[in-house]
Amino acid sequence: MPRSQLTNELEKLHNDLLKMGSMVEEAILDSIKSLKDQDVKLANKVIESDQYINQIEEDIEDRCIKLIATQQPMAIDLREICSILRLIVDLERMADHSVDIAKITIQLANEKYMKALIDIPRMADLAADMVKKSLDAFVKKDIELAKETWLLDITIDQIYSQIYRELLTYMIEDPRKITQSTSFLFICAHIERIADYAKNVCEKVVYIQTGDYWMK
Repeated sequence: MPRSQLTNELEKLHNDLLKMGSMVEEAILDSIKSLKDQDVKLANKVIESDQYINQIEEDIEDRCIKLIATQQPMAIDLREICSILRLIVDLERMADHSVDIAKITIQLANEKYMKALIDIPRMADLAADMVKKSLDAFVKKDIELAKETWLLDITIDQIYSQIYRELLTYMIEDPRKITQSTSFLFICAHIERIADYAKNVCEKVVYIQTGDYWMK
């Protein structure tokens, strides 16, 4: 395959990667909006959208494998294609976490929340922003943006710790709040995992350009 044709194929993969990422970002935000508004219809939309995300993952995977098998790309191109194969798995798992949040939303649909949800949506907004920025860094091969995005996880972890302490206090003071508090903790754990997967994307940006997986 001529270099120009390989470049075109990689560009198409990037476009579909961004499309998949956009759908995952939407799923994250919609899952939290459905939680905040107790919107079962929107929660079900998140669950249904997962099949389309899976279809895009399968299509990208198939094209990457064909590129490796038929064109035998070398060095940086091979690292990029292999990274895309791993990246789409991370995106698919992010979508799965969004589905899990949507399922919890449905379980809580008829309950009155113990308090207004403020920090959980803020945490989710940051995680969704990490997803978007990490993919932008990947496509643009922007190591600095990848590193800046990677550091956003520190803020997410801080919010997670704050929520954990607050919910633990609720459970200690009033055992009747244990079940709902536990549900909110599960949701926070899902968001935290999404942010971790976004960190993985950032690390892949560095890997493609340097051959080193570690952020430095």
